[in-house]
Amino acid sequence: MEIVEKAQKWLSSQKVDQETKDAIQKMIDSSDQSELTECFYKDLEFGTGGLRGIMGYGSNRMNKYTVGMATQGLANYLNINFAGEEISVAIAHDSRNNSRFFAETTAAVFSANGIKVYLFEDLRPTPELSFAIRHLGCKSGVVLTASHNPKEYNGYKAYWDDGAQIVPPHDKNVITEVGKILSIDDVKFDADETLIQPIGKEIDEVYLDMIKSLSLSPDAIEKEKDLKIVFSGIHGTGSTLVPPVLKKFGFENVSQVEEQVEPDGNFPTVVYPNPEEAEALSLALKKAEVIDADLVMATDPDSDRVGIAVKNDKGAFQLLNGNQTGSLLLYYLLRKWKENGKITGKEYVVKTIVTTDLIEKIAEKYEAKLYNTLTGFKFIAEVIRDLEGKEQFIGGGEESYGYLIGDAVRDKDAIASCAMIAEMAAWAKSEGTSLYDLLKNIHSEFGLFQESLKSLTKKGKSGAEEINEMMVKFRQDPPKSLGGSNVKTLIDYKTGEQKDLGSGVSSKINFPSSNVLQFITEDGSKISVRPSGTEPKIKFYFSVNTKVEDLSKYDQTVSDLKNKTDKIMEELGL
Repeated sequence: MEIVEKAQKWLSSQKVDQETKDAIQKMIDSSDQSELTECFYKDLEFGTGGLRGIMGYGSNRMNKYTVGMATQGLANYLNINFAGEEISVAIAHDSRNNSRFFAETTAAVFSANGIKVYLFEDLRPTPELSFAIRHLGCKSGVVLTASHNPKEYNGYKAYWDDGAQIVPPHDKNVITEVGKILSIDDVKFDADETLIQPIGKEIDEVYLDMIKSLSLSPDAIEKEKDLKIVFSGIHGTGSTLVPPVLKKFGFENVSQVEEQVEPDGNFPTVVYPNPEEAEALSLALKKAEVIDADLVMATDPDSDRVGIAVKNDKGAFQLLNGNQTGSLLLYYLLRKWKENGKITGKEYVVKTIVTTDLIEKIAEKYEAKLYNTLTGFKFIAEVIRDLEGKEQFIGGGEESYGYLIGDAVRDKDAIASCAMIAEMAAWAKSEGTSLYDLLKNIHSEFGLFQESLKSLTKKGKSGAEEINEMMVKFRQDPPKSLGGSNVKTLIDYKTGEQKDLGSGVSSKINFPSSNVLQFITEDGSKISVRPSGTEPKIKFYFSVNTKVEDLSKYDQTVSDLKNKTDKIMEELGL
């Protein structure tokens, strides 16, 4: 049996510790081989977010040895790719269980391969790692985090010399190098301490100064410096830098959620440390109600995503989804750039193919280009790299609560986003309005776009097979109509084809191959289907839209669109 043979290799390794060997032997000896299968049926691979998995024993788990093998492969590739050059890397980690241990393991392997390591002295946000790579002139970098996944998970995000996550062809080349490692014994685990340099506050200051330079409305902040802000880092890295950056911007009335300030990989006060989930912001919302706050913000463990809540027109706090926040943020950026005379025809914004098309309409009004990319912020960073020196990046984002302002960082940045969202709220208040009313006015001008997400979790080997079968079925038998409107276009990003279902005519699309399907109806609804690259899920993205004829009927229009989405979900059997 291939799985048992794979496990036996770990048992025969000279470098695997006895505790791990005992655990593996117990799995082999068990009458129920399901745990052994889950731990060894495959190797962890780089997806849209790098290496990510449940912590535990085996090739399909996050542990010292899978981290070591990934690092050895990356180290080998760096030494090949940058032969003859001085090579350095930066390493950061979040608050998750074992993150510091994995970071030190990673540092040890790099240094053992003759590569200089800048290791953050303590937990730091992912975007700061991206910034540090560029600031320190590193060839690569790694952050140990599983972002917003449940506490059982950890992960390993690998970055290139531009501060962006590794993209083709480098990602596949790294995997090829990992594949050449015949056993764990080929990993160099013995650190060269002379090559490991701790870094910390000196990078914090430069990073925060960079974010401060992005400010567009300092006068509005001065006027509204007492804006009541509630912030939660949800036991992660956000508490290290969000309060300082808000202070640097000039905000003087920031309250943290005390129960969630301390870093804790068990995330004891939430079910999931994910600001996309309403439950994760429940303590922040309670505090906001007590102090009558203006704005609520919360970041995930590695601070690349931020969720927010604002007061609606009834005085109650309302959570905004990633598309709504992203639309507001890019509207604000584009409007201020235009007002400040900074739009010259070479500016652009970027979003992913599953992010609201409202952003495209906003960009068109303010005479900025709009680029679409595949899902995954590394593809947004790839656009920035390709256009560097030719066009000016203003901002970008994706529906999953990740945004980027300016190009000094090349990954989604919740530290800078929190600062800019707070500034946007202060600007709106100084103009006599609110973020909620601003969003309504945007919908009135450009159309009410309403997006929602439905995820189905399918765990393990059988789950992966089930997800694959669902994608095959959708390709072979796409829906004829959805939400009372005929499906007119099928876009298959895997085959690179766009098909007019009425005429049967197909045309090529200019995107890399990716396992994504989109159904577009005659009335402008768009439904996207894709397996997650980082979680055992298949995701369905729904976007419906209509004109807002009368703002007094705004709530009813929102309700009508929700009913339409519910109908589409029912038609798809969700």
